[in-house]
Amino acid sequence: MLYHAYEFAHAAVAPWRAAARLGRQALTAPLNPCAASFPARAGAAALQVFVNATARYGKPEFGLTSTRLDGMEGDETAPIIQRTVASTPFCDLVHFHRDHPAAEARRDPPLLIAAPLSGHFATLLRGTVEALAPHHDVYITDWRDARNVPVAAGAFDMDDCTETLMAFCRMIASDADGDVTRERPALLAVSQAGVPALAAAAMMAEDDDPARPASLVLMGSPIDVARNPRAAAGLIASHSASWLERNAIVTVPWPNPGFLRRVYPGFLQLSGFMQMNLDRHVDAHMDHFRHLIRGDGDGDAAHRRFYDEFLAVMDLTAEFYLQTLDRVFRRRLLARGLYRHRETRPVRPEAIRDIALMTLEGGRDDITGPGQTRAAHDLCAALPDAMRAHLTVEEVGHYGLFNGSRWRTGTAPRVRDFIHAQRIPARGRAPADAGTETGADAGTETGPNAGTETGADAGTETGAGAAAG
Repeated sequence: MLYHAYEFAHAAVAPWRAAARLGRQALTAPLNPCAASFPARAGAAALQVFVNATARYGKPEFGLTSTRLDGMEGDETAPIIQRTVASTPFCDLVHFHRDHPAAEARRDPPLLIAAPLSGHFATLLRGTVEALAPHHDVYITDWRDARNVPVAAGAFDMDDCTETLMAFCRMIASDADGDVTRERPALLAVSQAGVPALAAAAMMAEDDDPARPASLVLMGSPIDVARNPRAAAGLIASHSASWLERNAIVTVPWPNPGFLRRVYPGFLQLSGFMQMNLDRHVDAHMDHFRHLIRGDGDGDAAHRRFYDEFLAVMDLTAEFYLQTLDRVFRRRLLARGLYRHRETRPVRPEAIRDIALMTLEGGRDDITGPGQTRAAHDLCAALPDAMRAHLTVEEVGHYGLFNGSRWRTGTAPRVRDFIHAQRIPARGRAPADAGTETGADAGTETGPNAGTETGADAGTETGAGAAAG
């Protein structure tokens, strides 16, 4: 009934939203002699805020059309062609192909970005892709909204997610005949995706899979939630699994394609995100209101760009959501060495010996506390120190770790250098020298205690982006 109530509430507000649009148009119309007055501007701004706050936001587009490669002169750029190169019922593998001879000559390392399955679409990582595209051949997991997946497609849980990442790594490293002859990809996992990504890397390493990642980058991932725990972990621990299933799991209503599928709805996840930083969101909307009154187009555009993305949410399958709560937050199976794939195969991170590991954390992350991601280094005990790196970016929260100015100017170059330094070339050829240093002296600090950025240069996310924490 919860999903039906949500749909009914959205439908009930629709006439008010239409009236608000008409009212705003009347207040701002050129023929209105009072349009320039403060009361008219304030009224129009209030109506616009109401429209934005009550709208339903669909899946955004990546909207990446070009990138600039090192050595390009003037305004020259390399066009980006976004194409889906593989699909499962629950995920598309999207490739951002750089359609330019310079990109082909560079032979940059392939990079698979594992987007989190936590309520937002993969487009939330648009800034992540944009910053890495000039130096990598980028792929991303574009997870599908569970309410649009028919029940006939079957279930989808954490083990399916892990196997999807393994299959995509093999596809990226394979030629048209399916033989693994290409360069081993780097695997970058954001937030929740870090747990299945580490499990996938561990099993592929244990199997000596030729397509196993050359490097694994974990960003703000809850590898061990007992280290510096956050409010979400405490909330989960305070409720039984049966209570969460009764109160958080609903059935997709007709006429959605996923009719009768049991899901954790995106609107519940969004409400949780909003409540965690309610004061910031209120301040952001008040700032938006003031920008509209002043006619500040840049401030209005920045606000709408962020919230168009932040308010677009997707449903998760019930089995994936409940399994994540149980394995990651309640029993901490991976951190305790008890994680089993399909409940039968032990997952052994200590089997990782030649997959370089980099962990990144935000000093102000109120979703994944500092220390939770770094715990991966303790689990990968057999990995040499020369193949490790850690970076704590002070003054940024969870969102700012992989998006925003601090990410573009400070964090992304460190990730780029680490991936290039640890790459393993395709069979029979060396990587092209594209202007990025490789090897141990590539400028990325190594070792489990390798570097915490502090001080004014560490960057503070401001504006609408800060509302995401």
